[in-house]
Amino acid sequence: MAADLVRVSRALISVSDKTGLVELGKALAAHGVEILSTGGTAKALSEAGVPVKEVADHTGFPEIMDGRVKTLHPAIHGGLLALRDNPEHVAAMEKHAIASIDLLVVNLYPFESTLASGAGYDDCVENIDIGGPAMIRAASKNHGHVATVVDPEDYAELIAELDANKGATSYALRRKLAAVAYARTSAYDSAISTWLAAEIGDTYPRRITFSGAKPQIMRYGENPHQSAAYYSSGDPRPGVGNAEQIQGKELSFNNLNDTDAAFELVAEFDEKPAIAIIKHANPCGVAVADDLATAYKRAFACDTVSAFGGIIAANRKLDGATAEEISKIFTEVIIAPEADEDALKVLAAKKNLRLLLTHGMPDPSAAARTVRNVAGGYLVQDKDNGRVTAADLKVVTKRQPTERELADMLMAFRVCKHVKSNAIIYVKDGATVGIGAGQMSRVDSARIAASKSRDMAEAAGASQPGTIGSVVASDAFFPFADGLLSAAEAGATAVIQPGGSMRDDEVIAAADEKGLAMVMTGMRHFRH
Repeated sequence: MAADLVRVSRALISVSDKTGLVELGKALAAHGVEILSTGGTAKALSEAGVPVKEVADHTGFPEIMDGRVKTLHPAIHGGLLALRDNPEHVAAMEKHAIASIDLLVVNLYPFESTLASGAGYDDCVENIDIGGPAMIRAASKNHGHVATVVDPEDYAELIAELDANKGATSYALRRKLAAVAYARTSAYDSAISTWLAAEIGDTYPRRITFSGAKPQIMRYGENPHQSAAYYSSGDPRPGVGNAEQIQGKELSFNNLNDTDAAFELVAEFDEKPAIAIIKHANPCGVAVADDLATAYKRAFACDTVSAFGGIIAANRKLDGATAEEISKIFTEVIIAPEADEDALKVLAAKKNLRLLLTHGMPDPSAAARTVRNVAGGYLVQDKDNGRVTAADLKVVTKRQPTERELADMLMAFRVCKHVKSNAIIYVKDGATVGIGAGQMSRVDSARIAASKSRDMAEAAGASQPGTIGSVVASDAFFPFADGLLSAAEAGATAVIQPGGSMRDDEVIAAADEKGLAMVMTGMRHFRH
């Protein structure tokens, strides 16, 4: 049975991250703790006036092989693993002159940051820590007697406990620290195994692991009865997870999910300024224009009702004129790569509005993975980074699309990728004018999008809905001609769809009969 309070008489400290090291060393010295250390850690402590004993002096064995072998020694691991309440362990310690180590403070070689820096293969291998994880696992297993600290953020709690308990640690703290330590070694090994699998081209290895660090506990998840937290994967890709929050309330679970959807969508349009407005992870308006303010007004016009309380993403620096337009209605979050002083001043008046700056745009074609829980496991797949160009399109109707129709079709098909299936998107002159999302029937998606366009036209006092003279995109093939006919009734003049239906000929014939131009992409964009 582990004792509640264990006095720390000896500590081993070996850290690559020297944050808070000197303060910790002085605190331990004040409690009369003997400190064992190695290399740069020992030097930093000694220079700060903290008494240190080199590990080599403690073990009686020198560091060898460029420091690869220094703590892998019975005097170290015996001191960490010995059960103090086991007579046989105590006898072995006495026989072999092994002194107990009651506190281990280790953070590992910076493998993750070395990898992120773009270092070569040999440098990455050299930054795989061996002794550190071995000691952490040993000390954490013996948490009944040994405290293990792997993060500088835990130094303050450790020091406070030592001060409160006259130089001793409690069982509750040691067990808590052991859980943190095992999570750290697990994440470390995950990073290494993932990297090595990629290096040998093993896309889906025999075992797969995921890890993340928790920067935020949320008030709740999608609904108040669900708990939630955000974990960072460490991926440096610009986006919601790495954004700087300039102002506004704490981000919620739904905010993060929807903002990610918005920014990933707007990143598709790198050629011109673009705005995407998202509600419940689906776009309710997307537009490109020669300036952001115009793009915003055109995106907003697609669905002025749903945009209220939505998420807005921009692919260019947010300017004052655009901020003025956005601030006319309630918006939950704005995300953009940058914002100028005029925009910051305008939005500062909206105290609850969250403004996120990413300092860059993600590459929509970059390789990435998506992971989804199912009962009993995970579904892992490549992110949908497919994109078609004009050269990929196959015209299947008698009428060729015009240049304007072609540009709008390509835009509509990019938007399709970010809309829940079944997805139907109407676009006219670089702006969505109707969006149908998440319906069980493609016909219903087409009708809902057209109906919403009519409602917006009526509210704006327009003579006709925006779908008149538009193009329409479908994320998957039309299984029957009825979906295409619904789009034609709404006023669409051109269609872009993947093709591949058993009834493609029937659908093509219906398009020809209506005088539509239709192209097939050969690429589907289901989003479930």
